[in-house]
Amino acid sequence: MTPEFSRPQRLDALGQGKPIMLTATPEECAALARRFDLHAIDALDAEATLTPGAAAIDAKGRLHASVVQSCVVTGEPVPARIDLPFMIRFVAADAAPEGDEIELSADDCDVMEHDGQVIDLGEAVAQTLLLALDPYPRSPNAEARLKEAGVLSEGEAGPFGALAALRDKLKG
Repeated sequence: MTPEFSRPQRLDALGQGKPIMLTATPEECAALARRFDLHAIDALDAEATLTPGAAAIDAKGRLHASVVQSCVVTGEPVPARIDLPFMIRFVAADAAPEGDEIELSADDCDVMEHDGQVIDLGEAVAQTLLLALDPYPRSPNAEARLKEAGVLSEGEAGPFGALAALRDKLKG
């Protein structure tokens, strides 16, 4: 199955240090929004430079996106802008370490596999966007709705909130 925002780059045709511009079409944005369960992706683009190495291909660049998420409390639309540098290392699928446990360093956090012939820079950018999204977006009305429902804020529910409630009882 081809990803919604596929931008394949053949490994035998990679240039050294030439920037690659990626811009999602409105149709690709709509398909990604459905996949990521977003209200909308209004814009998605990235610029990346690929650097082939002996064991991997590094993609370094910047991602720009305009998205609309759902508030976790109210379901209302929450617009967000993302402007994020990224570094993705593409390694051959057969070069992945075997075994149950592996240690990751900071340099190994954004690693994707490739088949030895093609990397999909568009799918890598889409996954980077997904990881950059706020996992708990809140609309301006969220706090009021929570209060109406009787949900205590962190300050009210924590130890200092209990002390404040005790202080209020002692005063009254």
